[in-house]
Amino acid sequence: MAKILVTGGLGFIGSHTVVELQNKGFEVVIIDDLSNSSEDILDRIDAITGIMPIFEKLDLKDKTKVQGFFKAHQDLQGVIHFAASKAVGESVEKPLLYYENNINTLVYVLQELQQLKTANFIFSSSCTVYGQADELPITENAPIKKAESPYGNTKQIGEEIIQDTCYITENLNAIALRYFNPIGAHESVKIGELPLGVPQNLVPFITQTAIGIREQLSVFGDDYPTSDGTCIRDYIHVVDLAKAHVIALQRLIEGKNTSNYETFNVGTGTGSTVLEVIKSFEKMSGQKLNYKITDRRAGDVISAYANTSKANNELGWKAELTLDDGMASAWKWEQEVRSK
Repeated sequence: MAKILVTGGLGFIGSHTVVELQNKGFEVVIIDDLSNSSEDILDRIDAITGIMPIFEKLDLKDKTKVQGFFKAHQDLQGVIHFAASKAVGESVEKPLLYYENNINTLVYVLQELQQLKTANFIFSSSCTVYGQADELPITENAPIKKAESPYGNTKQIGEEIIQDTCYITENLNAIALRYFNPIGAHESVKIGELPLGVPQNLVPFITQTAIGIREQLSVFGDDYPTSDGTCIRDYIHVVDLAKAHVIALQRLIEGKNTSNYETFNVGTGTGSTVLEVIKSFEKMSGQKLNYKITDRRAGDVISAYANTSKANNELGWKAELTLDDGMASAWKWEQEVRSK
């Protein structure tokens, strides 16, 4: 049973990935500093899988503690690295916090992986590396444009650091998964997206508005060159996304990678406008949503959705759940959380 480290493993995507890893028989060790998550997620993971993962509360910015952790876990066969700050708006206001938290921690983990006999590394990257792509759908060969935010820049720099490290480290194999917009919750309704404070993402803002926590949802602009004037994104169910991480990890462990650094888009291949997402929510929940059209928001690209052919063909992975599935599960999760 291969032992896998998941950093940020109590977060939204991390917790779902831990569940999928345990379902496939992996032994999981979680590192999380609990800055944007809760320790009770461990019990929820245990309730779903019947296995309590090993957990260590650790701030990856503490290099000495990172060194100590890897010294104690020299039998790791892979690392899936989620731990990072992730709010675009906050990154504009606090760029140094983002560079310290997202870049330093990545460097410290990679330094330890260089010491292992073999190391397999999955990086949580993002479609933000593409900016406003020249062609849609976006392929992995699309040019990497100047980042729109410090957050996006940390993903670009992160990929460059991993690629440079792989170039000089024969024992290190890495895959960067560039994913689009994760939504939804586990079918058990035991884990889902639970942002602290005001949500930065569309779907939790929708569900919080519907349940009465937020007064109104703002739709930023309806004058974009799209079918209904609102921005287009590729919304992927978090369970599909979690499964992609497990498949990518298995690819490295089994030596099926074609080079020691690879990139894959992870999305559905379908773009949906903001108003289409709202309509899907209203259909699946039976709730009428209170929203208003407001001015455009700085930094928003018009349209971004994935060409997933590479992931489909080389990884053997394909998104199976729909936008409606994501909205239905997100609403069930919101109701479950607020019923406590």
